[in-house]
Amino acid sequence: MRVCGEIAAAGGWIGFDRYMELALYAPGLGYYAAGARKFGGEGGDFVTAPEISPLFAQALAAQAAQVLEHAAPHIVEFGAGTGALARDLLAALDAHGAAVESYGIVELSADLRERQRGLLADTRVRWLDSPPRDFRGLIVANEVLDVMPVRLFVRGHGTLYERGVALRDGALAFETRPADAALAEAVAEIEAEVGALPAGYGAEIGFVARGWLRSAGQWLARGALLALDYGFPRREYYHPQRLMGTLMCHYRHFAHADPLWLPGLNDITAHVDFTAMAQAAHDGGLDVLGYTTQAHVLLNCGLLDLLKEQRTPAAANAAHRLISEAEMGELVKVLAVGRGIDATLLGFARGDRAHTL
Repeated sequence: MRVCGEIAAAGGWIGFDRYMELALYAPGLGYYAAGARKFGGEGGDFVTAPEISPLFAQALAAQAAQVLEHAAPHIVEFGAGTGALARDLLAALDAHGAAVESYGIVELSADLRERQRGLLADTRVRWLDSPPRDFRGLIVANEVLDVMPVRLFVRGHGTLYERGVALRDGALAFETRPADAALAEAVAEIEAEVGALPAGYGAEIGFVARGWLRSAGQWLARGALLALDYGFPRREYYHPQRLMGTLMCHYRHFAHADPLWLPGLNDITAHVDFTAMAQAAHDGGLDVLGYTTQAHVLLNCGLLDLLKEQRTPAAANAAHRLISEAEMGELVKVLAVGRGIDATLLGFARGDRAHTL
C-alpha cells in the first residue's frame, strides 16, 4: 500500500495532511484520482448542490452576471465535479443575456475531467492545468476547500501535539507527536481569539486552504471569487464543545468519522474556518465582499421567483434541500472576495455575516 510505504520511508509517522493528500489525490490510487463514482445518486458517495437541481446554478447565475458585468465575461471553476454546475450556469447566463466568452475548469482528477468532457459539449469550456493569471471575471469553488488536506492538533496539559498516522501491528493508527513551531503558532493565534482550549481538545487547521486563498490574489486582476463550503467563522469552529473537530468521511452515502478506514475509497472532508479564509484572501491583496449562508445567497438571487416559474413537486423538494436550515441552507456558507468590485454583491444584499468573521 502506498500509504504504508510512505510511513515507513518517513521513519514510521506522517502528518495527517500528508495522509489525506495521498488518500484523496495519489495518482491512480487516491479517492479523486481513481475511477469510482463519487457524485450523484445510486452508486455515488455524496450529492453536492449542483446535482440536487439546476435551480442552484440558475439562482447563482444572477450573482455571476453581476460580477461579469463589473469585470469581464469569463469564468473559472475549481473542482467542477460532474460538470453540472458549469453546464447549468452557462445555460442560465445565456438565458439572462449575459454572454460568457470562456469557462475554464481547473480539475486535478483525470477521472472527473473525462466525466466533465462527456457532459460539456460547449465550445467555450476548456480545461486548465494550472490556475489562471491576470484573470478578469468570476472564480467559483463549490465544495473545494473542504477537501484540501488539513493538519490535526490535540491540546495536552501544557503541551500541544500533532496527530499523524503510523503503523501499529500492520494497521493504520493515529499517533501524536509534539507540534512544530508553525502548528503551535497557528493554534496560539486561534486561542488568542477564542480563549484557551481545554486539555484533550482536538481539531484541524487548513494550511493548504489558507495558501490557496492567499494565492487567489495573484490570479485575480479584477472580479470576484465565490467559495461555497461547509464551515463556520472561527469562534464557532473552535468552540470548546466541538471537542474533536469536524473531520467527516463518505462512502456510498454512508457518513462516518474514521478517515483511516479504506483509504482511497472514502471521501475525507473537514469544515472550513472562514475567518482564516477571509484573512488569507486579505493577505493576498483581495477585499472581502461578503459572507453569508447558501440560503441567503440563493434567496437574494431570486430562487423563489425561479420556483414560481417551475411549480413542480420535484423543484419544491430541491429548493427545500438547498435552503432549509436542516439541510444545506445554513450549513453551507458562501465567502466572496475580490478586487475592483465596488458594488454590493446581489447575493449578500441581505443577511451578510461578514462582521462575524
